[in-house]
Amino acid sequence: MKIICIGRNYSEHAKELKNEVPTEPVFFLKPDTALMKENAPFYYPSFSNDIHYEVELVIKICKNGKTILPQFAHKYYDQITVGIDFTARDLQQQCKEKGLPWEKAKSFDNSAPIGTFVNIAELKNKDDIAFSLDINNQLVQQGLRSQMLFNIDQIIAYISGFITLKTGDLIFTGTPAGVGPVKIGDRLVAKLEEKVLLDFEIK
Repeated sequence: MKIICIGRNYSEHAKELKNEVPTEPVFFLKPDTALMKENAPFYYPSFSNDIHYEVELVIKICKNGKTILPQFAHKYYDQITVGIDFTARDLQQQCKEKGLPWEKAKSFDNSAPIGTFVNIAELKNKDDIAFSLDINNQLVQQGLRSQMLFNIDQIIAYISGFITLKTGDLIFTGTPAGVGPVKIGDRLVAKLEEKVLLDFEIK
């Protein structure tokens, strides 16, 4: 199982981090050890002092595919949830300044909490799915599927041109604006169309 993450897929998020808006999907990988399920608590790692949250729509690949055409991409996923792409922003900045890869800032253990998956067919507005993140009962991020620079079908087609997608692979589709730090004691609640799918604490 692979965890594939899309970066800078919402223009306002790219701007808030002072990054260029991409002209094609940007992606990176997390190992399966990054996955955190069943609302387990996230333990703040000792190697960072600046862990940031990024809420995202996450899809699960339902059959193997390679070099998938965009018009057929919808056949390769049928479930969706919300997830958090935790980022050690201090480590990421250090790596960027040295021109080094920054996997250690993104791919550490438990850096990819995910919620309960739901069938996309059951959602009211499949093309404009709303999602959000509350921290300590305060809304910090919200987004819509329609706001993506590259939609899910485009993402699947692009990634599958380089990497074979397999059943069970997860794709984090990018985060909207509003990212920020977490601290010990915070409670994170992520929703999909007002339904809570992810609810955990920082310890």
